[in-house]
Amino acid sequence: MPAKPRLCFLINPKSGTDRRQDVPALIARHLDHAAVDHEIRFTQHAGHAEALARQAAAEGFRTVVAVGGDGTVNEVGRGLLGTATALGILPRGSGNGLARHLQIPLSLPAAVQRVCRPTFQRIDVGHINGHAFFCTAGLGFDAHVSRHFAQAGTRGLSTYVKVALREYRHYRPTAVMVTLNGQTLQTDCYVLAFANAAQYGNNAYIAPLADIRDGLLDVCLIDALPFGRAVRVGLGLALGNLPASGAAIFHTSNHIHVQTAAPLGFHIDGDYVGEAHDFEVALTPLALEVAT
Repeated sequence: MPAKPRLCFLINPKSGTDRRQDVPALIARHLDHAAVDHEIRFTQHAGHAEALARQAAAEGFRTVVAVGGDGTVNEVGRGLLGTATALGILPRGSGNGLARHLQIPLSLPAAVQRVCRPTFQRIDVGHINGHAFFCTAGLGFDAHVSRHFAQAGTRGLSTYVKVALREYRHYRPTAVMVTLNGQTLQTDCYVLAFANAAQYGNNAYIAPLADIRDGLLDVCLIDALPFGRAVRVGLGLALGNLPASGAAIFHTSNHIHVQTAAPLGFHIDGDYVGEAHDFEVALTPLALEVAT
């Protein structure tokens, strides 16, 4: 009788808006114990999930399941790059962008049942200044908001919207030079997003045509955001028709170089990283296996 696949669940106890939920008990209750063996491990600090995922892959687990939000998913995915172990997701964050793109159930019981008998596929992986991302990365206002959102003290969509509206009154675009596909664009940057997947999270579609397996990043540029355009961008994000709105310019490319007139903040999968003047953005095709 062949050995059952082994799953390692990595739980970020700080993810999500409902931290009273007994996630280990929920996993045990809904797991198909006849189909898989499993272990549960907890992250203890930022960056810990990456180390735990790398260790679990070395121990031969078939799938390492990130139990948390997009930040936890990003850490676990980074730890699995270059291994034979797949990334699974139990979405428990504020946005759950990659889970939504991969159509993983947002209900934890349903997601647990799915990861016991998954379909495996490979997805592209983006890098910005050496930092891997699986959903989106970006410069400008979205990174600025992610920085302040992390400091807000509460999570969830309502907090994100409050932070974005507050910061919108003060934020100004920065002059940038963007090189891609053999051409150089001299422009201003309010938002410059690099989308491997279609959305930021919470069904906010920054690049609704993005394909996570096509070897290309969808590049979304918004050079300024006066009030009228801000309304069109907001509707475009919510309705999934931003390219048709005329409020943003789109390109596709597998390598982008950006130079900025002043230091610009950037994020990976919604987590603020820091500031830089110079950005190298590239895509590695089909570099990570995921369980969906």
